[in-house]
Amino acid sequence: MKILVVEDQKRLGQFLKKGLSEHSYTTTWAQNCAEARDALCETHYDGIILDLGLPDGDGLDLLREWRQSGFNEPVLILSARDTVQDRIRGLDLGADDYLPKPFSLEELLARVRSLLRRQATTKETVLEHRGIRVDLLARTVTQNGTSVEMTTREFALLEVFLQNAGRVLPRTLICEKIWESHYDVDTNLLDVYMSKLRTKLEADPAKPLFKTVRGVGYQLT
Repeated sequence: MKILVVEDQKRLGQFLKKGLSEHSYTTTWAQNCAEARDALCETHYDGIILDLGLPDGDGLDLLREWRQSGFNEPVLILSARDTVQDRIRGLDLGADDYLPKPFSLEELLARVRSLLRRQATTKETVLEHRGIRVDLLARTVTQNGTSVEMTTREFALLEVFLQNAGRVLPRTLICEKIWESHYDVDTNLLDVYMSKLRTKLEADPAKPLFKTVRGVGYQLT
């Protein structure tokens, strides 16, 4: 499981990274908003631990951006702002939990485990977008009621896009999800598979499903 920690205090950030790593979480530590944005663009995370008081912005603005962009993984706010109003605002903006400082590592880990378990049990089993229907359990794809044959790799690629519809996905993120660490992002293998998806699903070239974002990646529109 990959966790992104967004915390500007050096000692606390190091403490969190060490504690999470010792419990088998792959942890990335970002110390400000800019680093957090870059980290989320470069890879996929199963959850985020987010401080609010960051040197270059408010963590709540980051949270709002992520939710609006389609990021649906759990976010745990970790903050010294601990009034009822602060907690309500954070939860209303899309946080899944709110832990005030100071805190114990044991409680933090328990909350992270709970959030990740909850997320795993609520994952959608059917994804739909613009007439495309993907059944994750039956491993079937239909478009406007007509069955579409997919290879295992094509199915996995389409699943990633449907889970992030409308979001611009960087090439590195897509490749990591589909090919993990064995894929060279400088090759054109991703482009080959995108061409296959377009051939199978884009019946009308005037209404493309997939948009190429030059220098970044692809977007399911």
